[in-house]
Amino acid sequence: MFFRLTNSPATFQAFMNDILKDFIDEGWCVVYMDDILIFSDNLELHRLCTRHILERLWENDLFLKPEKCEFKVARTLFLGLIITPGHTQMDPTKLAGISEWEVPSTVKGVRSFLGFANFYRKFIGKYAELARPLHDLTKKTLTFEWTKRCQIAFNMLKAKFLQQLILKMPDDTQLFVIEANTSKWATGAVLQQKGPDGELHPCGYISHTFTPMERNYEIYN
Repeated sequence: MFFRLTNSPATFQAFMNDILKDFIDEGWCVVYMDDILIFSDNLELHRLCTRHILERLWENDLFLKPEKCEFKVARTLFLGLIITPGHTQMDPTKLAGISEWEVPSTVKGVRSFLGFANFYRKFIGKYAELARPLHDLTKKTLTFEWTKRCQIAFNMLKAKFLQQLILKMPDDTQLFVIEANTSKWATGAVLQQKGPDGELHPCGYISHTFTPMERNYEIYN
């Protein structure tokens, strides 16, 4: 990939998607830029899939650094997520400093914290409503003022991340359960499935803050 060119990332991503399209469509390969994740149900199939990937890369004059590769592992770090059989969780190294994160004193500081928080928002129920006081601070029409509501939101989000929450990997052969909730300011939902223990476990959370126009809608809309 050529560096310093504005369209290089998009061009390289399109190139990778094109040369690995059949593998992606078959559902055992995920590609983001130069990060490739291969997953399978058994070791024999995994070896076959790995060979297919290596051959395809070789055919297109793409090479790998062995020290940056992992083969035949049951736990891996991919795009900021720890992936294990049946589960995903946040990268502990990214959470290491969250407890020491100081209270932001500028809009830039708030945006920095929200940038981190947004990356892992699918792990947090009702995220949009929790983070609303902090998002309001970034609006150009408002004067920056760190209020008690902002402090509560900041503390609650930090506490959520420190719980090191785990999501169940969706299983499309099993039934899903969706729970949704709406307030005056935001809406959210959680996708769940039963685990081996018979209990419902979250597969992911989604939430959205209403725009001023959306706040006028009836709740059933």
